[in-house]
Amino acid sequence: MQGKAPKEIHAILIETLGEHAPFYATIENWVAQFKRGDFSTCDALRPGRPKTVTTPDIIDQIHKLISEDHRILAKSIAEQLGISRERVGSIIHEDLDMRKLSARWVPKCLNTDQKRQRCQSSEQLLDFFFWRDPNDSCRDW
Repeated sequence: MQGKAPKEIHAILIETLGEHAPFYATIENWVAQFKRGDFSTCDALRPGRPKTVTTPDIIDQIHKLISEDHRILAKSIAEQLGISRERVGSIIHEDLDMRKLSARWVPKCLNTDQKRQRCQSSEQLLDFFFWRDPNDSCRDW
């Protein structure tokens, strides 16, 4: 707006900002934009989907769906939330740290109480189906 050439502007910015000054080519682009009447300092919106939809809100929604139904399919989650199946899988495996085991989503790392509870549940099922001796027990965790 002051009518300065890109070289003058670049020199002023180098003097003011030192090594943090933008490159000369960037300043040339800015000057060209200003001459066209584009004084916006924000990045323009780009077409297409955003690169990532991994937000805390989406992660919470996926966790809630899995908590309600441990046998839910990733494809079903993707359809309900309107995101890709690959993104759902990434969130489940990387952010929620879960894996599919016997058609159920389970945490990758179980604490001692969870391991003991699962062992006891398994023993009860075995007792029910095979009328096993209740004195036999799973190994201690």
